[in-house]
Amino acid sequence: MTTEGGAAWTLQAVAGPVPAGDSALLSTPIAATVPGEVHTDLLAAGAIPDPFDGDNESKLAWIGSTDWVYRTTFDWAPDGQAVQELVTEGLDTAATVTLNGTQLAQTCNQHRTYRFDVTDRLVATGNELVIEFASPVETAKKLAETLGLWPHTNKHAYNAIRKMASNYGWDWGPDLATAGIWKPIRIESWSGVRIASVRPLAAGDGTLTTHVALAWSDGAPDTTVTVEVGGATAGETVAPGTTEVTLLATVADVNLWWPRGYGDQPLYDVTVTVAEDNWTGRVGFRDITLDVAPDKDGGPFVLSVNGRPIYVHGANWIPDDAFVTRLNRATYETSIQDAIDAGMNLLRVWGGGIYETDDFYDICDEQGILVWQDFLFACAAYSEDEPLWSEVEAEARDAVTRLSKHTSLAVWNGNNENIWGYVEWGWRAPLAGRKWGEGYYFDLLPKIVASLDPRTPYSQGSPYSYDHFIHPNDERNGTMHVWDVWNQVDYSTYRKYKPRFVSEFGFQGPPAWSTLTSVVHDVPLDPYGEQMLVHQKAYEGNLKLERGLGDHLPLWKNIDDWHWTTQLNQARAIGYGIEHFRSLFPLNTGAIIWQLNDNWPVVSWAAVDGHGIRKPLWFALKRVYADRLLSVQPREDGLVVAAHNDSDEVWTTQLLLARRATGQGGETFARESITLEVPARSAVTLPVPASLVSLDSTHEYLEVRGGDGSTAFWYFVEDTALLLAADAYTSVVTPTDDGYDVTVTATALAKDLALFPDRLDPAARVDSCLVTLAAGEQHTFHVTGAAAPTEVGVPVLRSANDLVS
Repeated sequence: MTTEGGAAWTLQAVAGPVPAGDSALLSTPIAATVPGEVHTDLLAAGAIPDPFDGDNESKLAWIGSTDWVYRTTFDWAPDGQAVQELVTEGLDTAATVTLNGTQLAQTCNQHRTYRFDVTDRLVATGNELVIEFASPVETAKKLAETLGLWPHTNKHAYNAIRKMASNYGWDWGPDLATAGIWKPIRIESWSGVRIASVRPLAAGDGTLTTHVALAWSDGAPDTTVTVEVGGATAGETVAPGTTEVTLLATVADVNLWWPRGYGDQPLYDVTVTVAEDNWTGRVGFRDITLDVAPDKDGGPFVLSVNGRPIYVHGANWIPDDAFVTRLNRATYETSIQDAIDAGMNLLRVWGGGIYETDDFYDICDEQGILVWQDFLFACAAYSEDEPLWSEVEAEARDAVTRLSKHTSLAVWNGNNENIWGYVEWGWRAPLAGRKWGEGYYFDLLPKIVASLDPRTPYSQGSPYSYDHFIHPNDERNGTMHVWDVWNQVDYSTYRKYKPRFVSEFGFQGPPAWSTLTSVVHDVPLDPYGEQMLVHQKAYEGNLKLERGLGDHLPLWKNIDDWHWTTQLNQARAIGYGIEHFRSLFPLNTGAIIWQLNDNWPVVSWAAVDGHGIRKPLWFALKRVYADRLLSVQPREDGLVVAAHNDSDEVWTTQLLLARRATGQGGETFARESITLEVPARSAVTLPVPASLVSLDSTHEYLEVRGGDGSTAFWYFVEDTALLLAADAYTSVVTPTDDGYDVTVTATALAKDLALFPDRLDPAARVDSCLVTLAAGEQHTFHVTGAAAPTEVGVPVLRSANDLVS
């Protein structure tokens, strides 16, 4: 019996608060898909509405408080093998496994693989496998009561159970606690010896150290274990009962693997053979180090690959769907391509999610995206008592064993914000001296990584300053999370920080109009409407969107302006922050924005929304994450042009700086030319000549243009005081073979032009956004996936001008 072999599964409610209208679920099974989840099975059966739509999230809360049972029957024909094992790669989460009336196990960890010997329990016909899942909500509650209440964020005690934390709801995700057989399940038959696991660790000198774990049955003879890679082979004969063998093979003239932007990503096939069993995979040869040693400015955070420091252009990654069994290689490829196209070279798999499937890491291996992998602890204190300690240890060993082969894996990180939480979030009083997770981050996890994946750096947490006596979120040391911006202060505060490395920071904005209105049906549509607030999970989120406008943009006049204004403000805030961080190079060595993706349609910090539409923020990231970035920055002695060259070529161009009028014709009042030369992987700042500093800031601006097409703009006042022409541009629509073009011609400064074709057709996608044109310039937006309209205007074609003029 395998999940791919046609076994028919059913799903049935066992006990819990099933609504009267759905009470038949207590007596009548429905068809189930394995791998799958209760919610997706109920949805496929037409038993529930779309959990993402309207306020269905709260209407379906009963599902997470109900016990469920999966059943299947199958025949078994003996195949002469000595051992039969039931292998469950993922049970979510509190499961009782019974075969033919005999209980095999009770499990309580979503993140582990289990094997059960069923050799003497199979019959020829009518085997019945039953897996009952206790309510994930009630189980977490009971475990918390048993262990004791440890501080945590959000509603449910997710820190009491080894289950995806965000599955219980987060400040960007729905509270849809799932249950189910979420990964493959099968029966494996074998005799003699089998491969239990393989850890092929490839180093930059061409050496592959392959650790092969073995399992044996009775009567097995001596066995030869071999590994082949890149034309090199190694082997060893081992006696029965040997649990692990380590083989060394060296590839001559090896081609090194590099992150994108630094070189190619060659991968080598690996084959391990043991008797009749074999394992295949791919590796890339590289060395990765992490430098956090104190220096004159505090303590850095520098990732190096093959001896070369990497400036990180990164994003935090959350589970790409609230129902993770709907993810596959194609969905991962699409979302990771969003990161690649935005100029990113690292994704951080955040600790409130999951250890992703191998598809995710395979794609990162192939595309040169470094992976920072959190262990699964987030925003909470965790008991170090049994049974949690043993569960964490087994889970971590599983994860490191499975993922260590991936070339892209660059950092193992102990937790998200828990060290910071202990220091500053008021945990110590309720903990009353109890252990809170420190033993995991400073003892257990680093030992496991050192033992199983010594080639990959380990970090105790994020943020962390790499010293017990320094505040964990100190800007001068290690990694920093910047959350006072968004939560309390204006985004201009970014310039007050000089962080060595920013591993979390973000600013909210709504999803695409078509995404939002597909699930929010308030009449009239309003930022504070009932369903709108269902799809805004952050505390006082829409109030913070309003407050966050500050003096940057005016308060909206209608819902269309609310949508455009808050999307624009999100993009500007993050662009502002990253431009500042990059202007500090080499003091600053990277940034990881919160967040790349969404797991449902929601107002959030994501750059790409839950329907896969790239928000204006994404286009801002593409600009500020480009290898070469120009920006204008204020310094104590005046304005400077900051240029960061994160490429292997010298950047040389002639910069033309001009002080111009914002109004019709765009008169130039002063002009200067400066030669820019920036060595590879370096940064320079050049003073802006005094003649270019505005004398009448309300209708003048500074533009910087390089001969290579690079640009930067500086505005002497915020848009609320800037005189922008209302009639600054015209547009023409032209049909094309795959959609249409919209060509915009500016007659005055047209600031932050954006086209939203999804407002006309949700399938439409546009190639550019946030385009600023000086008088006389043109830009063509190319739209695919939709037929051409006769014309476009507000709210499809927007700019900052139509908000403030």
